[in-house]
Amino acid sequence: MISAMRIFGLTGGIGSGKSVVARMFREENIPVVDADRISREVTAPGKPAHDEIVRRFGAQILLSDGRINRKKLGEIVFADPGRRTELESITHPYISEGIRDAVSALASEGHAVVIVEAALILEKGRQGICEAVIGVRCERRLQVDRIMGRDGISREEALRIVFSQMDPEEKALASDYVIDNSGDLAETHAKVRVLAEKLKGPAPGT
Repeated sequence: MISAMRIFGLTGGIGSGKSVVARMFREENIPVVDADRISREVTAPGKPAHDEIVRRFGAQILLSDGRINRKKLGEIVFADPGRRTELESITHPYISEGIRDAVSALASEGHAVVIVEAALILEKGRQGICEAVIGVRCERRLQVDRIMGRDGISREEALRIVFSQMDPEEKALASDYVIDNSGDLAETHAKVRVLAEKLKGPAPGT
């Protein structure tokens, strides 16, 4: 069933507005599989990834209810690329399996098009399951301001997080479609609407 679907990746750096664009695609009646939601599920207490993360990073990353404190874990891995790679080696197999299961479920429901929203589609090779990748970008100044406002952190900390990721412009150049989210929401939604209609059409060569 999956082979008959058109599967597109949606990616973008932190603060680019990727999740906002994902919501707009849903409003255009294209289902979106959220890799971050799947990540939360596979790292929940009682799941294999949770136990392995705690074993590797220590109980100090846990909240009082046993859930992983994602902010604290994020501070660790953004400060140390080696530890980030270690975390990804634990979580990515489970996340990839969850993505495949979610896409299969949508295919069985009869959906012809699906978008997989994942920050690391380009970096981790998940674009292999996608017909094409949609990159979301915005001006660096806006990206940093959004991170500061969302997370309540300093500009220095926000810049450190931005620079720890793949360069946003490189990510945009490596994408098949690019949505610039530097303007207001109405401008972005207009761009999403145009692209959504294109994605719903026949695949090239059919």
